[in-house]
Amino acid sequence: MKPSLALTLAGVLGTGVTMATAQAPAPDSGQLKQRLAEVQSRLSQVDQQLAALKKRRKGVLVELQGISLQADRLRAQADGARLKREQTENEVRHLTARKEGIQKDILRLREEMRRQVRWMQALGPMGGLGLFPSSEGFEEFLARGRYLSYWQSQQRRRLEQVQKLQGDLALREKELQAALQRLAQEAKEAQDLQASLRLSEERLQGFLDGLLSDESRQKEAQAELAEEALQLERMLNQLLGKSRAGEVFEAATPFVSQKGSLPRPVEGKLAAGIGEHVHPRFKTRTVQSGLLIEAAAGASVLCAGDGKVVFADSYQSYGPMVILDHGGGYFTLYTHLRSYQVSKGQILKQGESLGTVGDTLDGPRLGFEIRHLAQPEDPQKWLKNRYR
Repeated sequence: MKPSLALTLAGVLGTGVTMATAQAPAPDSGQLKQRLAEVQSRLSQVDQQLAALKKRRKGVLVELQGISLQADRLRAQADGARLKREQTENEVRHLTARKEGIQKDILRLREEMRRQVRWMQALGPMGGLGLFPSSEGFEEFLARGRYLSYWQSQQRRRLEQVQKLQGDLALREKELQAALQRLAQEAKEAQDLQASLRLSEERLQGFLDGLLSDESRQKEAQAELAEEALQLERMLNQLLGKSRAGEVFEAATPFVSQKGSLPRPVEGKLAAGIGEHVHPRFKTRTVQSGLLIEAAAGASVLCAGDGKVVFADSYQSYGPMVILDHGGGYFTLYTHLRSYQVSKGQILKQGESLGTVGDTLDGPRLGFEIRHLAQPEDPQKWLKNRYR
């Protein structure tokens, strides 16, 4: 697809999770680990894009995409710092609760020991056994002795428990202080990253403002977009050639037979349909070879039909992109992704997740194309429920 100028000029601005201002319920450890893994994956993909950017010919798009990716990297780092801080806050809460529990256990055991001592004092120095029991009271004498022996062993056990708990309490206190120090460091790191992110976003906005007032650079960017669209078409022809050479995917239900009944790849509303458009901000004419769908950032993107992944990588200003071969010369393209979780050669079933919606200068967008023999077709005609 020839993406709209504001979208492609910035490449894909990976969306960061906004720093929460309200106190949210503490997520569990498993959730935090999963979200940290997602941030790490996102950082890895941004680094791959930055590395690929260095190999591309210099131009307006490359320069702007580099600024955008640096901002995206800082967003991901800020998200990671926030999640680490939440993880440490969970640890502090757990250690504090454990420490309070140990203190309560110590107080309980000490109170039991005090009650036992008072009971022993009430019995007198010999524990109420007496020196010379009568023959009639001999059984009572033995029973009382066994009872006192039992309580003495209980007293020793409680004392050992108190000593052990005091050791645990000292260890938890040491761990708590270390966690609090780490929390302070992570809060400072998050604050520094937010400051760097603001500077990066100001730089990006300054670049865009300059581009708006420079007609020659706008034309240069538009020419670069046209060249990227041609390169994408060449790549699709190469993929088509490989299919004809024997690397053929055939779905159980032919893709062409599903025209008019395909599910939406993501829920949202239409930002731009196929055809020529005038961008409201840049006042430039661009041609869409598919749909731009306004959707929630990070929303799951679903496979429109059974297919084989023939491309899963970052691609110039299209950002992270996945291409599926559905057989019969049909391909679907999913562009402007935040991330993808599929790999080349993988077979997907209709409705399976292949990635998440990324963000752009115009907000979260998914680019969705259907191509036959590398030529674009209107995806709206293929969908059961069209975008409005």
